[in-house]
Amino acid sequence: MKNVKQCFKRKSLTCSVLVGLTSISGGSWAEDFTSALSGGKTNADFNLRYENVAQDNALQDANALTLRTRLSYTTGNVSGWSAMVEMEDTRIVLGQGDYSVPQTAYQSGIYSVIADPEHTELDQGFVQYSSATFSAKIGRQVIAWDGQRHIGHVGWRQDRQTFDGFSGKYNPIDALTLNYAYLTQRNRIFAEAQDQDSKDHLLNAAYLTSVGKLTAYGYLLELDNSTDNALDTYGVSFVGSSMVGDTKIVYAAEYASQSSETGVANFDAHYMLLEAGAVLSGITGKLGYEVLGSDNGSYGFATPLATLHKFNGWADTFLNTPAQGLVDTYASIAGGAMGGKWLLAYHTFAADEASASIDDLGSEIDASYVRAYGANYTVGIKYAAYSGDSGKVDTDKLWAWVSAKF
Repeated sequence: MKNVKQCFKRKSLTCSVLVGLTSISGGSWAEDFTSALSGGKTNADFNLRYENVAQDNALQDANALTLRTRLSYTTGNVSGWSAMVEMEDTRIVLGQGDYSVPQTAYQSGIYSVIADPEHTELDQGFVQYSSATFSAKIGRQVIAWDGQRHIGHVGWRQDRQTFDGFSGKYNPIDALTLNYAYLTQRNRIFAEAQDQDSKDHLLNAAYLTSVGKLTAYGYLLELDNSTDNALDTYGVSFVGSSMVGDTKIVYAAEYASQSSETGVANFDAHYMLLEAGAVLSGITGKLGYEVLGSDNGSYGFATPLATLHKFNGWADTFLNTPAQGLVDTYASIAGGAMGGKWLLAYHTFAADEASASIDDLGSEIDASYVRAYGANYTVGIKYAAYSGDSGKVDTDKLWAWVSAKF
């Protein structure tokens, strides 16, 4: 344990993995350890994607053709212990790199932003223990909880988000799941340019009922730097479904309160979600109302570790909540056609606490079609059209991709 602590003090995930592997291989486990290494599993994951961004401003239209490759190796199991190493790489293909990534200083201020920098890095590297009721990981890992509204992997981007630290899951009974994680580093989606040292505590408890899942959580975030800071969020959610005749009714509700403390200011804000829908004859329709509240127009409810692309429109206009807050009223319809799945969505946006210049925040139309070919291949196309207001810029985005997993 002393060696593990020293590794994390140096922020070395490779060291953490090696310490764990060394502990497994000691003593009478030598033969089992060798068998686990030789009998492990390799995986490959490729994603070739074209993205175009056009905005009604002075920036040139952006075009990116990038290939993301992930190669991983997972050992066999030795008395509940195993380990996994995964490398990730993104390359610009055929010279189609006319885009900006300001966070890495790549062509800043020339083109619209496409947040897929070229990079090669350790995506995951952890030692894991698993039993019938308990599992734990130490090292660099993906953590994605509860639809990823608060904690996610930002998997839409080519360089996904991972975390360095410890996570554990305990199932004392089948219906109850208790999760805890302590994070020492947030590995963000901009190669290594904006990774953040942290002292984050994540707590999540979920209870499964016959009509849905009830979850309570507390996410206590703190950057490990020279300033006093804290971002604490406590909330509860319920997500489920019920049958009414031949119709499946789906529903979700969530409420959270948040306090943000810095060396110069303290803020409080709330979050609320109400969503309802129905599934009939293979067609799913939903209506939703989401509020990321504001503290008197000076601070908006923040979810910095979320998979933000999944929420508030695919044009990514609201990756950072405005200080006036955000109210997203939306409707979606989804179904199947020609062996694939399609989705249409419409959003209207407004400020939670309007000011003289910030009130209506525009609207957006999103559409996608995705089809899988067998167990290994997927193709997709997706489009987002945001019409801005209150100073927000009109934005159109188009994606087309092919992925393969082995």
